[in-house]
Amino acid sequence: MSSSPSQASPLLSLRGISKTFGAVAALTDVDLDVSAGEVVAVVGDNGAGKSTLVKVLSGVHQPDAGSITFESRTVTVPSPAAAQQLGIATVFQDLALCENLNVIENLFLGRELRALRLDDVAMEVRSRELLRRLSAKIPKLSVPVAALSGGQRQTVAIARSLLGDPKIVILDEPTAALGVAQTAEVLNLIDRLREGGHGVIMISHNMDDVLSVADTVAVLRLGRNNGVFDAIEASTEQIVTAITGAADNAVTRRRRRARRAVSAPAGENAVSGVKEGADHE
Repeated sequence: MSSSPSQASPLLSLRGISKTFGAVAALTDVDLDVSAGEVVAVVGDNGAGKSTLVKVLSGVHQPDAGSITFESRTVTVPSPAAAQQLGIATVFQDLALCENLNVIENLFLGRELRALRLDDVAMEVRSRELLRRLSAKIPKLSVPVAALSGGQRQTVAIARSLLGDPKIVILDEPTAALGVAQTAEVLNLIDRLREGGHGVIMISHNMDDVLSVADTVAVLRLGRNNGVFDAIEASTEQIVTAITGAADNAVTRRRRRARRAVSAPAGENAVSGVKEGADHE
């Protein structure tokens, strides 16, 4: 299991994060580091704790234990609004877009620019600037979001997350249910975020997407850390083994076989001894 080199001063650092829901331990002593200009993919099977980790970082859930350090100071994230003010933006899997509104209206929904009335010109200028930074391919900003492709909708959601100039952007399954061309478009967006100096946390099940865009891969298994890998050096097999716990299962099987091997010869010798005695008689 190869580990990625540790960063000297990560932008975001989690230490010992734990979260329980009744008798269920969703997270136990989870550590995570994200540096500026780094894409960290958080992977794991269903129930590994990925969604809970995202909600802790975005202020939806409060951790029961552990600390969050942001820009070298210990912080709390009591609400989604506090996370945004801190500089942590989250794009959830459902995107939370209003399909009947156009691109500009979705980008500024709830954060409209106004003096005495809505400043449509300023919002359009800012929208084009954001989309240009992401090298986005949306021909017309006046079309309803319902008319956009899946990749273009993801683009709108990511662009909206950048309005507050966040330093950390969390993407929850950004390529889920997208075709090949749309997936490539979203992965290019993630590259643009990294080039812009943002720290990116990418939650994904797709190993091809993870290895093509991530710098570091952090594996969660049953709510615990189960390996941190350099995405360039690690193989898909290594990461999948950490996700599934195949190595632990293999050790268990070897131990069982060893116990059988120890006990089997004694039985065979005993039977053999009886047979030899019978023949001798």
